[in-house]
Amino acid sequence: MTTSPLHSLDIRLLRYFSVVAEENNMSRAAQRLFMSQPPLSRHIRQLEERLGVTLFVRHTRGLTLTEDGQRVLEIVRPLLALQDKTWTALSQIAKTGEQSLRLGLSTAFEQGVFAALESQLATRVQKLHIVRHGSPELARQVRRGKLDAALVALPLENSGLSVTPLGWQESMSAALPTLWPEAALPSLSLTSLNHRPLFWFKRERNPAFFDYTRHIFRRAGYSPALIEEPMEHDVLLARIAQGDGLSLVPASFSAIQRQGVIFLPLTDTELRLGMGLATLPENVTKVEWLQTVVTQSLTISS
Repeated sequence: MTTSPLHSLDIRLLRYFSVVAEENNMSRAAQRLFMSQPPLSRHIRQLEERLGVTLFVRHTRGLTLTEDGQRVLEIVRPLLALQDKTWTALSQIAKTGEQSLRLGLSTAFEQGVFAALESQLATRVQKLHIVRHGSPELARQVRRGKLDAALVALPLENSGLSVTPLGWQESMSAALPTLWPEAALPSLSLTSLNHRPLFWFKRERNPAFFDYTRHIFRRAGYSPALIEEPMEHDVLLARIAQGDGLSLVPASFSAIQRQGVIFLPLTDTELRLGMGLATLPENVTKVEWLQTVVTQSLTISS
């Protein structure tokens, strides 16, 4: 057994460092990791303190790896790759056929995204119970023990949960009435829609995602008049079709055919919807196999 003071180093710090090194920008790295910038900065400082080296030179344009930082990156990359390979190998020999699984699937995504996953789980899990709901409600059910795990949209308030980002991101599209002149364009900018009303949710429904989008809206100069968004997607699309307003939805929703509604890509926004696997901290080891199955099925779906 090693007696090194680093033997208890949280490997998540190394993964955070690797992402920051790839982006050379703390803000972009934080968005990619679906976390705010201050805690990410604290994690990097914590790693520097544990290693006793300076990993980055900070400047107004972002970050630059130091020589020590480059050495650390070269050392940890094989470790992180081995970790991913190890989880994949273990999941392949895990006996999951007799497991029961209560899984939540977020309705923030078009449900066809999960088709391959549901097919795989049907052959691997003896007792499968799937619940479809908004991400905040799924998070509540996981906290209460009603679900073993849930695939949720990120960012999301995750207190009391272990949430693992899955690397799946969707850009957002504008869903707008075909009767509007903008419907004839190949793509849209957010600012070109400033004069149009936007169906949007109240902050209390999903504070983390609301704050994330508000930050991006401000950076883009987008400040539309907001209309309360209907809870049901079919009602929302009906309201859009009759010209009451537009909505911003994940790109996967463009697979939906709805008369009077067109989905157009946005050209000038960082707005993304990520996916994460949420479970209780004490259940993390029980659903590790699920993370690999989900990742593989999302690759198939894409």
